[in-house]
Amino acid sequence: MSSTSEIPESTLPYPPLHLNKKFIALSDWDGTITNRDTNDYLTDTLGFGPEKRRADNLEILAGHVTFRDAFREMLASVAENHDFEECKAVLKTQISLDPGFKDFYNWCKANDIPVVIVSSGMAPLIRAILSNLIGEEEAAKIDIISNDVKIEQDGKWSIQYRHPSSGFGHDKSQAILPYRELPSPPTLFFFGDGVSDMSAARHADLLFVKQKPGGENDLAAYCRREGIKHVLFEDFTGALGLVKAVVDGEKTVAEALESGRV
Repeated sequence: MSSTSEIPESTLPYPPLHLNKKFIALSDWDGTITNRDTNDYLTDTLGFGPEKRRADNLEILAGHVTFRDAFREMLASVAENHDFEECKAVLKTQISLDPGFKDFYNWCKANDIPVVIVSSGMAPLIRAILSNLIGEEEAAKIDIISNDVKIEQDGKWSIQYRHPSSGFGHDKSQAILPYRELPSPPTLFFFGDGVSDMSAARHADLLFVKQKPGGENDLAAYCRREGIKHVLFEDFTGALGLVKAVVDGEKTVAEALESGRV
Protein backbone atom coordinates (compact mmCIF):
# COMPACT_ATOMS: atom_id res chain seq x y z
CA MET A 1 0.00 0.00 0.00
CA SER A 2 1.42 3.37 -0.93
CA SER A 3 0.20 6.92 -0.79
CA THR A 4 1.29 10.24 -2.21
CA SER A 5 -0.44 12.72 0.10
CA GLU A 6 -1.23 13.23 3.75
CA ILE A 7 -4.41 11.71 5.15
CA PRO A 8 -6.76 14.73 5.26
CA GLU A 9 -7.07 15.70 8.90
CA SER A 10 -10.55 17.11 8.25
CA THR A 11 -11.87 13.53 7.98
CA LEU A 12 -10.89 12.89 11.58
CA PRO A 13 -12.00 12.21 14.26
CA TYR A 14 -13.94 9.45 12.63
CA PRO A 15 -17.30 8.14 13.81
CA PRO A 16 -17.35 5.04 16.03
CA LEU A 17 -16.61 1.89 14.07
CA HIS A 18 -19.01 -0.20 16.13
CA LEU A 19 -22.48 0.79 17.26
CA ASN A 20 -24.87 -0.88 19.71
CA LYS A 21 -22.13 -2.85 21.47
CA LYS A 22 -21.91 -3.21 25.24
CA PHE A 23 -18.15 -3.72 25.27
CA ILE A 24 -15.29 -2.90 22.90
CA ALA A 25 -11.64 -3.90 23.20
CA LEU A 26 -9.12 -1.48 21.73
CA SER A 27 -5.44 -2.33 21.73
CA ASP A 28 -2.10 -0.96 20.77
CA TRP A 29 -0.28 -3.28 18.38
CA ASP A 30 3.49 -3.02 18.83
CA GLY A 31 4.74 -4.70 21.97
CA THR A 32 1.19 -5.22 23.23
CA ILE A 33 -0.40 -7.70 20.83
CA THR A 34 3.04 -8.59 19.49
CA ASN A 35 5.97 -10.03 21.43
CA ARG A 36 8.12 -7.02 20.58
CA ASP A 37 7.67 -3.56 19.14
CA THR A 38 8.23 -3.82 15.38
CA ASN A 39 9.37 -0.21 15.02
CA ASP A 40 11.74 -0.53 17.98
CA TYR A 41 13.17 -3.67 16.41
CA LEU A 42 13.71 -1.91 13.08
CA THR A 43 15.29 1.09 14.77
CA ASP A 44 17.54 -1.05 16.97
CA THR A 45 18.76 -3.37 14.20
CA LEU A 46 18.46 -1.36 10.96
CA GLY A 47 18.42 2.22 12.23
CA PHE A 48 20.40 4.32 14.71
CA GLY A 49 20.33 1.70 17.47
CA PRO A 50 18.81 0.98 20.88
CA GLU A 51 20.74 3.55 22.93
CA LYS A 52 19.48 6.59 21.03
CA ARG A 53 16.00 5.10 20.68
CA ARG A 54 15.77 4.58 24.44
CA ALA A 55 17.07 8.08 25.09
CA ASP A 56 14.45 9.48 22.70
CA ASN A 57 11.65 7.57 24.46
CA LEU A 58 12.70 9.05 27.79
CA GLU A 59 12.68 12.52 26.22
CA ILE A 60 9.12 11.86 25.01
CA LEU A 61 8.07 10.66 28.45
CA ALA A 62 9.57 13.78 30.04
CA GLY A 63 7.71 16.00 27.57
CA HIS A 64 10.87 17.45 26.04
CA VAL A 65 10.07 16.26 22.50
CA THR A 66 6.88 15.07 20.84
CA PHE A 67 6.29 11.44 19.98
CA ARG A 68 5.54 12.54 16.40
CA ASP A 69 8.95 14.14 15.86
CA ALA A 70 11.03 11.55 17.68
CA PHE A 71 9.26 8.62 16.01
CA ARG A 72 9.71 10.17 12.57
CA GLU A 73 13.43 10.47 13.27
CA MET A 74 13.63 6.83 14.39
CA LEU A 75 11.97 5.56 11.23
CA ALA A 76 14.00 7.90 9.02
CA SER A 77 17.15 6.26 10.37
CA VAL A 78 15.77 2.92 9.15
CA ALA A 79 14.54 4.19 5.78
CA GLU A 80 17.90 5.76 5.02
CA ASN A 81 19.39 2.41 3.99
CA HIS A 82 16.50 -0.07 3.89
CA ASP A 83 13.44 -0.11 1.63
CA PHE A 84 9.96 -0.81 2.94
CA GLU A 85 9.61 -4.32 1.51
CA GLU A 86 12.91 -5.31 3.11
CA CYS A 87 11.61 -4.08 6.48
CA LYS A 88 8.39 -6.02 6.02
CA ALA A 89 10.28 -9.22 5.18
CA VAL A 90 12.58 -8.86 8.20
CA LEU A 91 9.67 -8.36 10.59
CA LYS A 92 7.77 -11.40 9.32
CA THR A 93 10.65 -13.56 10.58
CA GLN A 94 11.04 -11.81 13.94
CA ILE A 95 7.57 -10.96 15.26
CA SER A 96 5.17 -13.28 17.05
CA LEU A 97 1.91 -12.79 18.96
CA ASP A 98 1.44 -12.35 22.67
CA PRO A 99 0.88 -15.96 23.85
CA GLY A 100 -2.64 -15.24 25.06
CA PHE A 101 -3.88 -13.00 22.27
CA LYS A 102 -5.49 -15.64 20.06
CA ASP A 103 -7.56 -16.99 22.95
CA PHE A 104 -8.49 -13.45 23.95
CA TYR A 105 -9.50 -12.57 20.38
CA ASN A 106 -11.51 -15.78 19.94
CA TRP A 107 -13.34 -15.21 23.23
CA CYS A 108 -14.16 -11.62 22.25
CA LYS A 109 -15.43 -12.76 18.86
CA ALA A 110 -17.63 -15.42 20.47
CA ASN A 111 -19.07 -12.81 22.84
CA ASP A 112 -19.75 -10.11 20.24
CA ILE A 113 -16.98 -7.83 21.50
CA PRO A 114 -15.14 -6.05 18.66
CA VAL A 115 -11.35 -5.99 18.84
CA VAL A 116 -9.85 -2.85 17.29
CA ILE A 117 -6.13 -2.27 16.80
CA VAL A 118 -5.22 1.36 17.51
CA SER A 119 -1.60 1.84 16.53
CA SER A 120 1.03 4.51 15.98
CA GLY A 121 2.63 2.13 13.50
CA MET A 122 1.93 1.84 9.79
CA ALA A 123 -1.07 -0.06 8.45
CA PRO A 124 0.75 -2.01 5.69
CA LEU A 125 3.25 -3.43 8.19
CA ILE A 126 0.54 -4.33 10.68
CA ARG A 127 -1.62 -6.04 8.03
CA ALA A 128 1.32 -7.99 6.65
CA ILE A 129 2.48 -9.26 10.05
CA LEU A 130 -1.04 -9.97 11.32
CA SER A 131 -1.90 -11.91 8.16
CA ASN A 132 1.32 -13.87 8.53
CA LEU A 133 0.46 -14.79 12.12
CA ILE A 134 -3.28 -15.55 12.01
CA GLY A 135 -4.03 -15.84 8.28
CA GLU A 136 -5.34 -13.27 5.80
CA GLU A 137 -9.01 -14.18 6.21
CA GLU A 138 -9.03 -13.74 9.99
CA ALA A 139 -6.76 -10.69 9.89
CA ALA A 140 -9.14 -8.96 7.50
CA LYS A 141 -11.87 -9.09 10.16
CA ILE A 142 -9.88 -6.95 12.61
CA ASP A 143 -10.24 -3.19 12.29
CA ILE A 144 -6.99 -1.25 12.28
CA ILE A 145 -6.75 2.47 13.03
CA SER A 146 -3.18 3.60 12.44
CA ASN A 147 -0.77 5.73 10.50
CA ASP A 148 0.18 4.90 6.93
CA VAL A 149 3.32 4.93 4.83
CA LYS A 150 4.31 7.21 1.97
CA ILE A 151 6.43 5.49 -0.68
CA GLU A 152 8.05 7.61 -3.39
CA GLN A 153 8.71 6.46 -6.95
CA ASP A 154 12.38 5.98 -6.13
CA GLY A 155 11.45 3.63 -3.29
CA LYS A 156 12.19 6.04 -0.45
CA TRP A 157 9.58 5.84 2.28
CA SER A 158 8.42 7.74 5.34
CA ILE A 159 5.63 7.53 7.88
CA GLN A 160 2.37 9.27 6.95
CA TYR A 161 0.75 10.50 10.14
CA ARG A 162 -2.98 10.28 10.66
CA HIS A 163 -2.97 13.49 12.72
CA PRO A 164 0.10 15.37 11.40
CA SER A 165 -0.59 18.52 13.45
CA SER A 166 -0.82 16.55 16.72
CA GLY A 167 2.29 15.98 18.79
CA PHE A 168 1.25 12.33 18.92
CA GLY A 169 1.16 11.93 15.12
CA HIS A 170 -1.79 9.64 15.74
CA ASP A 171 -3.92 10.90 18.62
CA LYS A 172 -5.35 7.62 19.89
CA SER A 173 -7.95 9.40 21.99
CA GLN A 174 -9.82 10.05 18.75
CA ALA A 175 -10.50 6.31 18.49
CA ILE A 176 -12.11 6.38 21.94
CA LEU A 177 -13.87 9.71 22.47
CA PRO A 178 -16.53 9.32 19.73
CA TYR A 179 -18.01 6.41 21.69
CA ARG A 180 -18.68 8.78 24.59
CA GLU A 181 -21.18 10.67 22.41
CA LEU A 182 -23.37 7.62 21.80
CA PRO A 183 -26.76 7.40 23.57
CA SER A 184 -25.63 4.21 25.32
CA PRO A 185 -21.82 4.29 25.41
CA PRO A 186 -20.07 0.91 25.58
CA THR A 187 -17.54 -0.04 28.24
CA LEU A 188 -14.14 0.44 26.62
CA PHE A 189 -11.11 -1.70 27.42
CA PHE A 190 -7.75 -0.36 26.20
CA PHE A 191 -4.46 -2.27 26.15
CA GLY A 192 -1.13 -0.50 25.74
CA ASP A 193 2.49 -0.47 26.76
CA GLY A 194 4.46 2.61 25.79
CA VAL A 195 4.77 6.30 25.06
CA SER A 196 2.63 5.99 21.93
CA ASP A 197 -0.34 5.16 24.19
CA MET A 198 -0.21 8.26 26.36
CA SER A 199 -2.89 9.97 24.26
CA ALA A 200 -5.33 7.14 25.01
CA ALA A 201 -4.46 6.40 28.62
CA ARG A 202 -6.96 8.58 30.46
CA HIS A 203 -9.91 7.97 28.12
CA ALA A 204 -10.59 4.23 28.47
CA ASP A 205 -12.92 2.82 31.11
CA LEU A 206 -10.48 0.06 31.99
CA LEU A 207 -6.85 0.56 31.03
CA PHE A 208 -4.51 -2.43 30.88
CA VAL A 209 -0.79 -1.61 30.83
CA LYS A 210 1.56 -4.34 29.68
CA GLN A 211 4.63 -5.14 31.75
CA LYS A 212 7.71 -5.19 29.51
CA PRO A 213 11.06 -6.81 30.24
CA GLY A 214 14.15 -4.65 30.56
CA GLY A 215 12.55 -1.79 32.47
CA GLU A 216 10.89 -0.05 29.51
CA ASN A 217 7.50 0.33 31.22
CA ASP A 218 6.96 3.86 30.00
CA LEU A 219 3.16 3.83 29.94
CA ALA A 220 3.07 2.58 33.54
CA ALA A 221 5.46 5.37 34.54
CA TYR A 222 3.27 7.93 32.78
CA CYS A 223 0.11 6.63 34.46
CA ARG A 224 1.71 6.71 37.90
CA ARG A 225 2.88 10.28 37.33
CA GLU A 226 -0.51 11.43 36.07
CA GLY A 227 -2.58 9.49 38.61
CA ILE A 228 -4.32 7.38 35.96
CA LYS A 229 -5.73 4.14 37.34
CA HIS A 230 -4.69 1.06 35.40
CA VAL A 231 -4.15 -2.69 35.65
CA LEU A 232 -0.75 -4.20 34.91
CA PHE A 233 -0.73 -7.39 32.83
CA GLU A 234 1.98 -9.66 31.49
CA ASP A 235 0.01 -11.21 28.64
CA PHE A 236 -3.55 -11.47 27.37
CA THR A 237 -4.14 -14.70 29.25
CA GLY A 238 -4.16 -12.80 32.53
CA ALA A 239 -6.09 -9.87 31.08
CA LEU A 240 -8.82 -12.13 29.73
CA GLY A 241 -9.84 -13.30 33.20
CA LEU A 242 -10.48 -9.75 34.38
CA VAL A 243 -12.26 -8.76 31.16
CA LYS A 244 -14.52 -11.80 31.57
CA ALA A 245 -15.31 -10.79 35.15
CA VAL A 246 -16.42 -7.33 34.02
CA VAL A 247 -18.40 -8.61 31.04
CA ASP A 248 -20.14 -11.23 33.17
CA GLY A 249 -21.00 -8.66 35.83
CA GLU A 250 -18.86 -10.29 38.51
CA LYS A 251 -16.83 -7.09 38.91
CA THR A 252 -17.48 -3.45 38.18
CA VAL A 253 -14.88 -1.45 36.28
CA ALA A 254 -13.98 0.31 39.54
CA GLU A 255 -13.47 -3.04 41.28
CA ALA A 256 -11.38 -4.30 38.37
CA LEU A 257 -9.12 -1.24 38.56
CA GLU A 258 -8.57 -1.84 42.26
CA SER A 259 -6.94 -5.17 41.45
CA GLY A 260 -3.93 -3.31 40.07
CA ARG A 261 -2.34 -6.36 38.46
CA VAL A 262 -3.37 -9.62 36.78
